[in-house]
Amino acid sequence: MRFFRHIHCLVAVAILFALAPVLKAQEQTGPIIREIAVEYVGPPAISEQRVRDNLATKVGEPYSERAVESDIRALYATGGVANVRMFAEPAADGVKVTVLLQGRPVIEEVVIEGAEQLSMNRVRREVSTKVGDVLSEEKLESDRQKILKIYEDRFYSDVQVQFRVQEIANSNRVRVIFQITEGPRLVVRRINFIGNDSVLPRDLLKVMKTKTWNILSFFNKSGRLLPAQMEEDKVAIRTLYQNRGFADVQVQDFQTVPLESDGVELNITIVEGIQYRVNNLKLEGVNIVPTEDLKARLSMQNGSLFTPKGMGDDLKLLRDFYGARGYVDMVAMPEVLPAGPGAVDVTYRIDEQFQSYVNLVNIQGNTRTKDRVIRREMAVKPGDVFDTTLVDVSRKRLENLNYFDKVETVPTETIVPGRKDLNVIVNEKRTGSFNFGVGFSTTDSLVGFAELQQSNFDLFNWPTFVGGGQRFRIRAQYGLQRKDFVVSLTEPWFMGYKLSVGGEAYYREANFLSSVYNQSNYGFAIQARKQLWRALAGRLEYRLEGIDIFDVDTDNVGQFIQDSAGLYTRSAFTGGLTWDTRDSLFLTRRGELVEFTTFIAGGGLGGDVQDYGVSIEASKYFLLPWDMIFTVKGELAVVDSWGGSNEVPIFDRLYLGGANNLRGFNYREVGPVDQYDNPIGGQSLGYMTLELTFPIMSRVRGAVFTDAGFVNADAYDFSTSDVNADIGIGLRLDLPIGPIRVDYGYPVIHDTWNGPPGKFNFNIGYQF
Repeated sequence: MRFFRHIHCLVAVAILFALAPVLKAQEQTGPIIREIAVEYVGPPAISEQRVRDNLATKVGEPYSERAVESDIRALYATGGVANVRMFAEPAADGVKVTVLLQGRPVIEEVVIEGAEQLSMNRVRREVSTKVGDVLSEEKLESDRQKILKIYEDRFYSDVQVQFRVQEIANSNRVRVIFQITEGPRLVVRRINFIGNDSVLPRDLLKVMKTKTWNILSFFNKSGRLLPAQMEEDKVAIRTLYQNRGFADVQVQDFQTVPLESDGVELNITIVEGIQYRVNNLKLEGVNIVPTEDLKARLSMQNGSLFTPKGMGDDLKLLRDFYGARGYVDMVAMPEVLPAGPGAVDVTYRIDEQFQSYVNLVNIQGNTRTKDRVIRREMAVKPGDVFDTTLVDVSRKRLENLNYFDKVETVPTETIVPGRKDLNVIVNEKRTGSFNFGVGFSTTDSLVGFAELQQSNFDLFNWPTFVGGGQRFRIRAQYGLQRKDFVVSLTEPWFMGYKLSVGGEAYYREANFLSSVYNQSNYGFAIQARKQLWRALAGRLEYRLEGIDIFDVDTDNVGQFIQDSAGLYTRSAFTGGLTWDTRDSLFLTRRGELVEFTTFIAGGGLGGDVQDYGVSIEASKYFLLPWDMIFTVKGELAVVDSWGGSNEVPIFDRLYLGGANNLRGFNYREVGPVDQYDNPIGGQSLGYMTLELTFPIMSRVRGAVFTDAGFVNADAYDFSTSDVNADIGIGLRLDLPIGPIRVDYGYPVIHDTWNGPPGKFNFNIGYQF
């Protein structure tokens, strides 16, 4: 019997396989479509031609349910259709397909009611819904939120905005009405805390988003009374207390008390509870190291404050400690038990599991980037201990390449005990760009530019030239004061070593260096850069260039500038060390940058320029309360001739003045001049800047600064007898087109040729 049942099953399977082609053929050869009709319920939503353009179903082709489903999705995707039906009915030698559509209503009128404190036109500017648009609930909700925001920005915290849709009889048209209930204007004048015996008010105010009104409120919107923001403040206050040991803290109420005019006083009641400390800290299940040694690494010890942050930090420390030793599957479970008033016992129960090693590193998703470009960034290799901290380092390195939208590192089991594969999954993104536009600064004046760059270039991957991890750039600039053309290529891993080697060829013509002559530089350079230790990097460069001093105004210059006219060949080596601990390259709040640079030109290197120079430049950044940033910056530099040369040429001399150093003076205006007051530069330089920036509103910071410096004619002369200085104010704007810096500096110590009035400095860029 069992044998016959098997025979029956085999026969059934054979029949299905035999029928499959027939069934498929029948599906492909359905009835032929003889006619397609388009009908509307109500006024036509979209034109008949547009309907037909979106149909895969065609006259003369076989009818297909799959094609009909695709057509319905395509018609809905047009956005102008509320309901769609498609059905077939018999026709001569085939079928007739009818497309029945009901369109979305069209907006006949947009009405705004209740806007009294703000003008109707101001509110309308926020509404993107227009007469003639197809009705969209999502768009109406977006408009409602925009109206709410402009009222909240003007301190109307109780404003309510609703919309409703009215149908217009005997038509497919509607009227949209935005109903506004403005409520009173409420400005937070004072914030009081009740019950905060253990935390200072200023510490509580630091973590709150709700602020009191002040002179900058028109920019930073402080003083608004927003319910959602106050809920966030409750969480922030609770977190602050809990991280000071008050685990049971309660933020009970935010009460508003009306004051004179439109002001309110905000009273916040806090019930602190008792402060908890760790009574007994225990680790269980530790075998690979002495328990006490591991316990000593934890931030929370017996007698320490018990805080959620401390527990989170200790759990991470345990994961990293075990992960660095290959215990990928280690699990640490915390247990917190009361141990009397104000005391808790904390136990971490650890299941170490087994040590793992890296079996294979598998790269997935790199459709353009070569495997070796990814593998060279990996800090772990097959056969290594599966160190999870180094895996995290590898992931961050890959993210910093900016080649991928997403980078994931996933350990997976293998059939070999104690061995895990590391799967690196990436999602490629565009790495090339072409930009063009116009920029403006007080130094360069108006400049147009075009730039082609590829950050994941491959010189040997024809024809795409993508995927090798090299950086390639072509940039052309043409402006009133400068002309530039640069081609550069950089290999960040030269010959497989972590050594960045690159080169550039260029032509630069600058008219802004002086009002009495022009200068052009053209040539090539080869550079190498190596990270030596953590924040320390070294660099070396060889540059061979021609330098032309031309269009000299001989009637208005001294003998030195006249003698400088002509063509020079300069061959030079430059070396440098950089120490960089800045927390961000864009808006630095903490850290320091120190750069030591030296160069030598001529001699055995050839050329007709024979000089050398040494400079050290340093910046230190301090983060102060209220996100204020104090910056100290300074530089010392010297240049001198050597060998048979008697003087340093004008293009290698030192200058101060302009947007990057002494901002109260014109570009290159500080230092020695000839008898016509034309800057001729010096051979010794020193300057210092003190600057304080502070937030005004999102993406806008204010600045106050002072700059002081000198340029002396002789080498190694650092006398301050000819110092110049300025004071000033500025704005820092972080916009999508890039950063914009505006400074106004006023000279307070100056020479006869470079005194007041002050100087505006602009650095503005536009991209299209």
